[in-house]
Amino acid sequence: MSYKNDSAFTGLEAAIVLIAFVVVAAVFSYVVLGAGFFTTQKSQETVYKGVEQATSNIQMIGQVYGMSNASSNSSLQGIERIKFTLGLAPGAPSVDLTKLVVVYSNETTSPILLQHTTGANPGTLVFTTTKAGTAVTTMSGQEQIDVEFLIGSSAATSSVNTPGKNTKITIELRPAVGASLPFTRTVPATIQVVNSLY
Repeated sequence: MSYKNDSAFTGLEAAIVLIAFVVVAAVFSYVVLGAGFFTTQKSQETVYKGVEQATSNIQMIGQVYGMSNASSNSSLQGIERIKFTLGLAPGAPSVDLTKLVVVYSNETTSPILLQHTTGANPGTLVFTTTKAGTAVTTMSGQEQIDVEFLIGSSAATSSVNTPGKNTKITIELRPAVGASLPFTRTVPATIQVVNSLY
């Protein structure tokens, strides 16, 4: 009878099984790491989008002016036009001004949505954006854009009440991307042709 030693074969089997476990573990860890990196990237994109939506890309530059079209001090009853300058916050992306919405209200007028229009002279329920007197539709970099709109008229046909002396007005700028920029100003006690609203 011959004696056969099977211990070497058992060691070889164990080595093969061990190598298979190592290979499977390596593939599994690669898949898990890939999924982790993908999840991290998506989370980062979500955070950036959230910050972009939560911060205001536009900012007020300088004063808010109210103009009256009357030619004499005795007929200066109220403010008929509003004009102010906008700029971008540092590092903000460009803004499509055609998608900007201006919401206007005062103590006697409910909020009114004003849409963008091209041209130099705004009409009722619209606003214009100009740069050095030229109509523009986008704002980028360090550009400063003038926004102007008609808020009322002393004529009886006007649907919007002209804000008079000491009247508070509220304006909210709603860009397509980013937080809105609301501000409140008061018409001065003495109305001139051009007034700085405080």
